[in-house]
Amino acid sequence: MPPAAAHPTRRTAIPDLRVAVELRSPVCVVRSYRADDAASLAKHGNNRRIWENLRDRFPHPFTETNGLEYITRVLQDPDATSFAIDVGGEAVGGISLHTGSDIERIGAEMGYWVGEEFWGRGIATAAIKLVTDFAFTNRGLVRVFAIPFTTNVGSIRALEKAGFAREGIMRRSAIKDGTVREQYLYAIVRE
Repeated sequence: MPPAAAHPTRRTAIPDLRVAVELRSPVCVVRSYRADDAASLAKHGNNRRIWENLRDRFPHPFTETNGLEYITRVLQDPDATSFAIDVGGEAVGGISLHTGSDIERIGAEMGYWVGEEFWGRGIATAAIKLVTDFAFTNRGLVRVFAIPFTTNVGSIRALEKAGFAREGIMRRSAIKDGTVREQYLYAIVRE
């Protein structure tokens, strides 16, 4: 007699309240998150070198549970502003827009990260360009900005290649891992 089939694991479905977004470039796709991206996000995001250049709300270590919790929040928000950076069908990073409010509602701060094994391939630059165009075209924004640490050479280079201009330095503007740090202000505007 064959063994009884194992009872399938029950997973709670994550309701996706947003319209799916998919933006393509020759090197990556920027798309809406999927629940099954959690393992890939943990694989690529659980890296101290990535964490050192992101806000503290990005945890380290970064686990699959962290990924699933983040994706759940994103998919329950009807405002499509956070996306996976996909290479070869795998979520290898993330990029998002944080739209301003009140008189600053015409702009958004952009944040992003890409797994270390994908650094230096133009993936961040391509994702930045795709989401900037999305912000201007689909969201009607006038300004997109980013504030990388002054020591984050890769991020600075990606922003410059994507057409962002350095507007200034934000002296002693942040603390990360117990160290007060400086940030650059980079921006691009729709004319």
